Amino acid sequence: MQGFAYALTVLAVVFVLAVGYQFAQGTAWEGHLMEWLNIVVRLMHITFGIAWIGASFYFVFLENALNRTDNVREELAGNLWAVHGGGFYYLEKYKLAPKEIPKALHWFKYEAYLTWLTGMSLLFVVYYFNAGSMLIDPNVLDLGPLTGVAIGLGSFAVGWLIYHVLCRTPLVKNNLVMAMLGLVICTAFAWFYCQVFSARAAYIHFGAMLGTLMVGNVFFIIIPAQKAMVKAATEGLPLDPELGKHAGLRSLHNNYFTLPVLFVMVSNHFPSTFGHSYPWAVLAAIALGTAGVKHWLNLREKHQATGLVLPLAAGLLLAVAFVTAPRTETTSAAACTPNVSMAQVQAVVQQRCVRCHSATPTDDVFKTAPNGVVYDTPEDIIRLKDKIMQRVVITKTMPQNNKTQMTQEERDLIRCWIEQGALNK
Repeated sequence: MQGFAYALTVLAVVFVLAVGYQFAQGTAWEGHLMEWLNIVVRLMHITFGIAWIGASFYFVFLENALNRTDNVREELAGNLWAVHGGGFYYLEKYKLAPKEIPKALHWFKYEAYLTWLTGMSLLFVVYYFNAGSMLIDPNVLDLGPLTGVAIGLGSFAVGWLIYHVLCRTPLVKNNLVMAMLGLVICTAFAWFYCQVFSARAAYIHFGAMLGTLMVGNVFFIIIPAQKAMVKAATEGLPLDPELGKHAGLRSLHNNYFTLPVLFVMVSNHFPSTFGHSYPWAVLAAIALGTAGVKHWLNLREKHQATGLVLPLAAGLLLAVAFVTAPRTETTSAAACTPNVSMAQVQAVVQQRCVRCHSATPTDDVFKTAPNGVVYDTPEDIIRLKDKIMQRVVITKTMPQNNKTQMTQEERDLIRCWIEQGALNK
């Protein structure tokens, strides 16, 4: 009954939001409603994500740090003493299951399900409801909004099927081979998304694809294996140790996905990554580097030699930072007209930017200024000149998908004005 009540509550909230949006369309309330919907769903996604990833980090640490030899009872795989929050804790892991299953048994599953559900909801709110502006870039591939959404959702199912089939082969027992195949497959998806969607949307879809693999592991593999083990232990039937081993392996895979997914969650705020001319390569390199950092942490927790794992991972991430840095020829490619005036720059900004970045936007999608950034006055433009240099001149990620068709000559004009001191004259 409790689950039924929760489902009815969710449906009621969705219904109220849908009705509210219909009444708000075309009014000043539309942008306000969408902004608050974005805030609420994003906060829920972050909260559940912290709980899920935190549990993943903790249980992999627990597995790695178990005492497996010193005075360990026969039925145990290991134990661990810990101190936290002013108290001492003693944990034991059974090889298979205790002789009697306790009634109060906590299941770690809702964190995963709710993280994925809120993440998919956020994908709809930010990218799919505004597919024409946020998802699709005609300069990359001119798609219809429904086609773009279908490709995005379909790619998650394809990604899961490829990964799941691969995990059903004997290759899953060879960690190095699986890691190399995983890198190739992930790089292929990163490349594919960057050939179909805007760069920002491509990054988010890459993260959503990894998140789908993670929740698929929980829903289709880990929880069913745990249920089978609990059922067998409760009924006194023989336990299949392979169930636990395979579920544990999928859980370990999820652990390596966490840092690449976290990077993607924050990547939209850093155009030097998705704004590079080869965004898929940057994405693949950062995913590999962050997964390498997680591998180093796992090795340390097991008190195993880490070798060059951390230097290589850190070196790769530093190399990405170097490769994506602006070049002199990028910021000074064209000769500058002497004494570019504020009036010239403001004219460009008024034509190309303020339809979104204004106290009163006129854009068909953005009813409030994105991130609160406005360029209504010369003082606004001067104050944000560094951001303008990064987004408009260097990475060319603004205007969004070049929706207002800013020309290279206009970008050069803004560059020259900034390099000449960004004066209000």
